[in-house]
Amino acid sequence: MAADGIFLAIPEEHRPGIRLAVKDLLDTAGLRTTYGSAVFADYVPATSAESVRLAESGGYANVGKTNLHEFAYGTTSENQHFGTVPNPLAPGRIAGGSSGGSAAALAASLADAALGTDSGGSIRIPAACCGVVGFKPTYELVSAVGCFPLAPSFDHVGPMARTVEECVALLEAIAPGFTPAELGSLEEIEVATAWTDEADPLVVQRVREAAGQFPRSRSVEWPRPAISALFMREVADVHRDLYAENGELYGEETAVKIERCLAVSDAEANLAEQVRVEYQERCLELLDGFDLLLTPTLQCVAPHTGIGDLALRERLIANTLPFNTLGWPALALPCGPAEDGLPASVQLVGRPGADALVLAAGSRLASLI
Repeated sequence: MAADGIFLAIPEEHRPGIRLAVKDLLDTAGLRTTYGSAVFADYVPATSAESVRLAESGGYANVGKTNLHEFAYGTTSENQHFGTVPNPLAPGRIAGGSSGGSAAALAASLADAALGTDSGGSIRIPAACCGVVGFKPTYELVSAVGCFPLAPSFDHVGPMARTVEECVALLEAIAPGFTPAELGSLEEIEVATAWTDEADPLVVQRVREAAGQFPRSRSVEWPRPAISALFMREVADVHRDLYAENGELYGEETAVKIERCLAVSDAEANLAEQVRVEYQERCLELLDGFDLLLTPTLQCVAPHTGIGDLALRERLIANTLPFNTLGWPALALPCGPAEDGLPASVQLVGRPGADALVLAAGSRLASLI
């Protein structure tokens, strides 16, 4: 990665097309791909991830690999091996994680669009911290082939950009068969709102103002699932052998989390799996009669660096992880200045397969706030 912690740049004259930043969790043929880890510091894959291949076929040019939280397991993109990703909007604040480099590259105008991944909020958290747009599609709408897994049943690949329209364009390239939609007015849709009072005061104000743009909205009680044991078991299964052989190369913070994951029992994971099934059924019932759900993306603006993922993680994923659990499409969209003048972010969520509606509503909302 470059000294600034964001970007390993590829000479642009060799890559004509729309400038695309690629999270370094995604394989790129002939280009070093580290997954944010010293374990893979010199790894050069022979083939590119399917999302990268499709983007390049669609006219996008990979102009750089972007730094990330180690193995995508974190919310801050403070990487012990390759440096902390800076937040171009606010020095001394985190860029968010794990796709922090992709969000920072957009905020710094180093790229026009970016590929990120999202297992518990890793597209939406950095999008919120850096004041850009990030979209987690419906589970498996975008291929994860060639992406190093974190927790496979939670993992999504998706687009990031400075506008919703640019996210839509990239999604068209990487999700064959996806067709965008248009929305004449926000009056056309019924919106549930949740968690709007569970945030810092100015974030609450900005998100409520965004919600007020939907004439047909009302508050609902939306639960959060207790499924961390399932997520952790999947992480453990990915890293079990790799950590046993290379544990000394893992960053200290990541090693702590991996060891906690390895301690999850079969009984804990099985119970969490059942909770997930029940949660999916319950949430479909709760959304009955509504088209979309609106929440804050984060409960706060970008926190200061140096606090660490272990301390920040639970608060930063509180509003994002539920929709990885569900596999539903979710869009993070900046919605105005909040605490310390930093951007708040609103999250729009739809049922599985409602990606086009989520993005169309996001585009219309962005034009009004």
